[in-house]
Amino acid sequence: MRFAIFGAGAVGGYFGARLAQAGEHVVFIARGDTLRVLRSEGLRLDSVNGDFLLSPVNAVDDAAQIGVVDVVLVAVKTCQVPEAAGAIRPLVGKNTIVLPLQNGVEAATQLAEVLGSEHVCCGLAKIFSFLAGPGHIRHTGIDPYIALGESDNRRTDRLDKLRQVLQNAGIKAEIPSDIMAALWQKFLFVVSWGGIGAVSRAPIGVIRTLPQTRRLLEQAMQEIFNLARARYVNLPEDIVAGSMAFIDTLPPAGTTSMQRDIAEGRPSEIDAWNGAVVRFGDEAGVDVTLHRFIYDSLLPLELNARGEISLFGSGFNIF
Repeated sequence: MRFAIFGAGAVGGYFGARLAQAGEHVVFIARGDTLRVLRSEGLRLDSVNGDFLLSPVNAVDDAAQIGVVDVVLVAVKTCQVPEAAGAIRPLVGKNTIVLPLQNGVEAATQLAEVLGSEHVCCGLAKIFSFLAGPGHIRHTGIDPYIALGESDNRRTDRLDKLRQVLQNAGIKAEIPSDIMAALWQKFLFVVSWGGIGAVSRAPIGVIRTLPQTRRLLEQAMQEIFNLARARYVNLPEDIVAGSMAFIDTLPPAGTTSMQRDIAEGRPSEIDAWNGAVVRFGDEAGVDVTLHRFIYDSLLPLELNARGEISLFGSGFNIF
């Protein structure tokens, strides 16, 4: 199959590299230093499942140079999805599948508004990976996994075929019976951890051990569970307990991408994570007090990272 990987970061780079290693035709859409390194040095993957250097790499900065592909994996940050949707247009033909792998629950809808619902499926990825540098990805844990599904949960030949291609590349792939429930299950997990981690600035080993921060994490998950039920998303009754049990198995130094972005002064995905919880809560009339506190507390840092305000400019005293 012909794949276009829109976003060659820690997620898109990993899955694209494994697909290319398995013999699939893969083109990366990237920019800046990442594009330069991909073209000059290749894509380096340090993984608990085996290191790998993909070279040469087919990489461009303009999707119009590629033409129509079979599958587009969208792996940009959530805040970049609306802009990416327009840039993806030249890749989409009559039978193209567009599969978003963001951590939020709105990406498929945003893409479908631009590209047409017939092309866009729902998807999510599970992997512990991060960028060690441009074109250099470290996969540190969890067997890489992709869940995919039609928005109405129909079982289709096109997704069965894509699932098999992913599995042939060593990627665990699944078509759950309810893809929206699967999206919200991950949303509950990562948004709660990301928010508490960013506010506390502590790794998961500390958060789960201190009674105070453990209670906050459970409360954050419970708020999202209540919200999901109000939106008729069928999450299991024991999802909070199950998520906490999984939290207890994670490497103690673990942090989320949002937590790292905020700590390092980069724009983050907070609007699509805790910010989305606040928006959904207002729409549904559900109490999301903790997520509102998290969002409001982190907003100054986020706006500073975006260049919309200056925390360190004239008139500000930081103690």
